[in-house]
Amino acid sequence: MSAAKEWTIQALTQAMNQMVAQKGWYDADSPAPQTPRNIATSLVVEAAEVLEHFQWGEEAEPKALAGELADVALYLLQLAYLTNIDLAQAILDKIEFNYQRTWNEPTG
Repeated sequence: MSAAKEWTIQALTQAMNQMVAQKGWYDADSPAPQTPRNIATSLVVEAAEVLEHFQWGEEAEPKALAGELADVALYLLQLAYLTNIDLAQAILDKIEFNYQRTWNEPTG
């Protein structure tokens, strides 16, 4: 895969699905069933691994952090795929919602 290519969420999802299918993880007899619940669990585990890089400081080694962020993104793409959610539209909808939302600012 080329870094020079502009990747869309659809293209990334397709690449992720191709890899998962090639590994046999979508097969009925897979030892790691690719169900929404299992993928959501894996997403949280990978997000915790991102946090682990900051456990004892404010800096993380960029290459290691990039790998963990990629794991989170792949599980997110797969969860959206498995639950028939248009992730790009969901992101745009959430951005629009957040523009209208107010948050309590911390007082200090």
